[in-house]
Amino acid sequence: MAFYTTIHLHNVSAGHEAEYAKWFDGEHQTELAVLRGYKGSERYEVAKEQIMPDIPQPWRYVTVYDFETDTPEIDLPALAPMLAKVRDKGWIADDTAERIYTYDLFGDWKASPNWQQDKPLSGVSIILGNYVAGRYEEYQEWYENVHSVEVINVPGHVAMKRGELSSVQLEPRHYCPGDQLVLCAQQSDDLMFTLKDFSARARGVSPSGIAMEPRSQAGSFARTVHYFNKVSGTEFWPGGIAYDGDLSVYPEECFK
Repeated sequence: MAFYTTIHLHNVSAGHEAEYAKWFDGEHQTELAVLRGYKGSERYEVAKEQIMPDIPQPWRYVTVYDFETDTPEIDLPALAPMLAKVRDKGWIADDTAERIYTYDLFGDWKASPNWQQDKPLSGVSIILGNYVAGRYEEYQEWYENVHSVEVINVPGHVAMKRGELSSVQLEPRHYCPGDQLVLCAQQSDDLMFTLKDFSARARGVSPSGIAMEPRSQAGSFARTVHYFNKVSGTEFWPGGIAYDGDLSVYPEECFK
C-alpha cells in the first residue's frame, strides 16, 4: 500500500465557524469512516508564530487527510463531494483562497526521539516547496539523510513526512506552487521557542551548540512555510486505533 495526503487549505465564512467545526467533528467523520483507504484526518488553525513572518498566510485553516491505498485514482476523489457540500452551503469563504492538493508520500512519519507517542500533536508545519531543475536526486538525498534529521530533532519538532504532487488531484483544481510537500509534526507548548531554536541552529548560534549543515543548493527558494495549531481530529496508531487524547480507552499494546 502507498501513502497519500490531501491538504485542504481554506478559510471559513464569517459567522459559520461553529457550524463548520460541528460538521467536521460529527457528520464529516462519519462519512469519512466508510471511504476506502482512509486513515485519519486532523484540522488545524494558522499559528500567530511563524518561522518566516514576512510570508503571507492566506489560509486560516488546513485539514490534513491521510490515505493508504493502491488505487488512489478510485479512492481519493470520493473526498471531493464531501467538501463540495459545505462549499455549497456557503461555509467555505468565497475569497478565491481555497486550495486542495494531494501528494504521493515517500513514506509514513519519520520520527525523532522527541516524539511522545502517548500525547497528541500540538500542530504541524507545511512547506510547499520545490527543487532546482535538474537536481531532483540531490534534493531528495539532502532532505532525507540530512535536513529531515536536523529538523525533527529541534525541541518541539517530533516527526516529518514528505511527498510530491500526485497525478491524482481533487476538484476544484488550481495551480500548485509547491511540487514537494514537507509536513512536520509538533508537540510543543512554546512554539516560539521551537522557532527561535530552529532559526538559531540554522545560523549556527544555538545555545545547544548544535548547528545545521548549510542549506543544499538543490532546494529552490520558491517555497512557502505555514505553521498551524491543532483544532480537532483523530490520529491513527498502528492497528487502526484512533487516538483522540483520552488514554484511558486504549489497550496496553498501544504503548509498546
